[in-house]
Amino acid sequence: MTGKPWSMLFVVVLTLVTCFMSWGIGPANAAGLEKDHATLLRARYAELVPQLGKNQFKRPIHLNSIESASQLKGDIYALVGYPFAAVNGAFNDPSHWCDMMILHINTKYCRASASQSGSLIAVSIGRKDYQPLAQASRVEFAYTVATTTPEYFDVGLQAKTGPMGTSDYGIRLEAVSVEDNKTFLHFTYSYSYNLVGDLAMKAYLATIGHDKVGFTTAGGQAGSQPVYIDGVRGVVERNTMRYYLAIDAYLGALSTAPAKQFEKRLQSWFASTEQYARQLHEMDLATYLDMKRREYERQQYSP
Repeated sequence: MTGKPWSMLFVVVLTLVTCFMSWGIGPANAAGLEKDHATLLRARYAELVPQLGKNQFKRPIHLNSIESASQLKGDIYALVGYPFAAVNGAFNDPSHWCDMMILHINTKYCRASASQSGSLIAVSIGRKDYQPLAQASRVEFAYTVATTTPEYFDVGLQAKTGPMGTSDYGIRLEAVSVEDNKTFLHFTYSYSYNLVGDLAMKAYLATIGHDKVGFTTAGGQAGSQPVYIDGVRGVVERNTMRYYLAIDAYLGALSTAPAKQFEKRLQSWFASTEQYARQLHEMDLATYLDMKRREYERQQYSP
């Protein structure tokens, strides 16, 4: 089963869940549907085992992206060597998402809060250098926990609007326990864009982003190097990977003393991105550390 049919199957299942709940299906049946989600994700894991074991990333992950007329989406499936309970505990807390998201070079600020309608995560997105928050774009995400059980969880962030003509931002993380006390993750990053967003993206790709590429090979080689996709799919693949590496860096620092976790996450995230320097390199380590330390300090006090 390829990624696209599986995604279509998941949409069908999710639609059925919505219908059943609207018809008044009881807790027992709801629990059964949650178990089906875990079964689907484990089936995807079994399908991807060969790719997870040997791939261009030299780590157990699988990435794919989709570009439509007005939407971009990136997916990463990954096997991580952390117990499910630890992963579940880490990402069923909105504040932990901010500790992860601040690692991304374009995240200038992140703050979780509670409201009458639920948990919110405010994120400021800006340039790849330190800048005043007033110059960054603020995005308000609604944080939701769709499902959490002892073996499967599904959490997400949704925002109706974003910067530069973008909308319908979605960040989703689902995970399931697998053998050897490990966890299989599925991370999704997506957004829609209108004419303004399309023009802004074209301007970026024609200027400072003209030499940027993604991870999917486009066929052929340039000398000894493979040719990668570029354009908007390259953009969404780079950001999807940056967010996934932030998730991995966050999890990897949990065993470190709390006072040292932030520095551990910074070092791990940067080192991981440098493994894919062709796609992700933007600055040297000293510049990244200085920027993020200042942003993290500001985040502790800014509303």
